[in-house]
Amino acid sequence: MNQQSLNVLILAGGKSSRMGQDKALVPWDGVPLLQRVYRTATELNARVWVMTPWPDRYGEILPPNCQWLTESQPGGGPLVALSVAFSQLSGEWILLLGCDLPLLRADILRGWIDRLDTLPASVRAMVPQQDEGWEPLCGFYRKDVQPELEQFLATGGRSFQNWLPQISVHPLSVSDAEAKMLRNCNAPEDLPG
Repeated sequence: MNQQSLNVLILAGGKSSRMGQDKALVPWDGVPLLQRVYRTATELNARVWVMTPWPDRYGEILPPNCQWLTESQPGGGPLVALSVAFSQLSGEWILLLGCDLPLLRADILRGWIDRLDTLPASVRAMVPQQDEGWEPLCGFYRKDVQPELEQFLATGGRSFQNWLPQISVHPLSVSDAEAKMLRNCNAPEDLPG
């Protein structure tokens, strides 16, 4: 997988209502969550983008060369954000990441990236799946899925859990270490102890 084929898109546009404050700025182990995810993403052989309606809010915690995509429909949710990214980015794949994954590991992500080249062209996404469902905000989406995504959005669909069963997805089974990495933080009590 070469750098031109993969974009990493970090989403930092949610309401953070359960966190009580902007979770992208919440520190864990002294580092804001968004900055932590961004650093891990830059360890991958990919172009890294941050999508948010508020780039000025995060400019101080990210490097000056950070690449931004402006969220054109704030509050539209991650599926809308993915659709916007498909229309603005080149490359075959997008690795979609939430900004609230403090235990994200580049070594695990690299292993998953290595699998992308082995997938048949008919596979539109590769997403971790656990007993509770899909983990879409640490998943890979092929640009070819854009028409199917647009159709789903046009019908009012906004849920990854409802959309993913409608497309060809390669499920990633999740080890204990990977499950730990996928733990996101929606509330203060979710932060790793």
